[in-house]
Amino acid sequence: MLILAKAMLAMMIGFILSILCGLVLIPILKKRHIGQSVSIFLKDKHKKKNGTPTMGGFIFIIPTLITITLLLATHKIEHSTNLFIIIFVFIAYGILGFIDDYLIIKRRNNIGLTEIQKLFGQLIIALVFFYLFMKTGRNPELHIFTLGIRINMHWFYGIFLLFILVASSNAVNITDGLDGLAGGLSLIAFLALGLISWNSVGIEGTQDIAIFCFILVGSLLGFLFFNTYPARIIMGDTGSLALGGAMASIAIITSHEITFIIIAGVFIIETLVCIIQTASMMYSGKKIFLMTPLHHHFEKLGWEERDIVKTFWVVGLILAMSGVIFGVWI
Repeated sequence: MLILAKAMLAMMIGFILSILCGLVLIPILKKRHIGQSVSIFLKDKHKKKNGTPTMGGFIFIIPTLITITLLLATHKIEHSTNLFIIIFVFIAYGILGFIDDYLIIKRRNNIGLTEIQKLFGQLIIALVFFYLFMKTGRNPELHIFTLGIRINMHWFYGIFLLFILVASSNAVNITDGLDGLAGGLSLIAFLALGLISWNSVGIEGTQDIAIFCFILVGSLLGFLFFNTYPARIIMGDTGSLALGGAMASIAIITSHEITFIIIAGVFIIETLVCIIQTASMMYSGKKIFLMTPLHHHFEKLGWEERDIVKTFWVVGLILAMSGVIFGVWI
């Protein structure tokens, strides 16, 4: 029951601090005219969103870091190398996203870091993660606990981990296109990852990692208070890259990489749709979808934004529950 009480405390503190952070941050961003520029391809439906404050990721990043520091300082949770690695990835990807958001705002358009620059930054952070992760004494093995499978991947393991980290951060970034979409799906994913971490055995600091997940759940819930339709603020790359990186690092450290594919199913589908569309345009010159990512395809079909978000949340919740069942219960 103690871990459950800690989880509730973590969510509560994260939620309260994120609400307070939002109430302080949004007026400051509005005053400084720190807002997004809507893509020319979405001017028809998203025209009213032009100028909506961005960098909203700070609303859940700052409370999460304050809460985890408070709990560590009061010895409610314990220091561990694995927890440190996750916090490092969370902060590092958040800083990379902030740089991208800052350049977009400074230039007053949708052009921040180039794709190559962003990918290079993501790879550098992923390489540091891999170095720190392997220094903990972990073997280059892929575990599928449910099926009782253990695969020694040798040198390919490093490439596999780099791919998961970079793909995850990009996938959340791609999904962040409608009010509340990426935030709600991330909340669901971190709730599932928290439950899985809580039940992971033989790995240092898993209960403290679970608490980190639950803090983020509370903070994201507070963020959604401002981010659901009509959004008063958007998370920007500051938030989406941080969330994607943290998700992947937790899945890797708890040895649930395969389970993560299920939990992050909506993010993965959104990314695959973009890849399929690009490949189709390159090789046949034809579009398969009206617009990518997938949520914009449904917009072009005439769906209301709120209906798309709710539908995606439901799918995300079903996949997250399936992931927990696959990774923990079966």
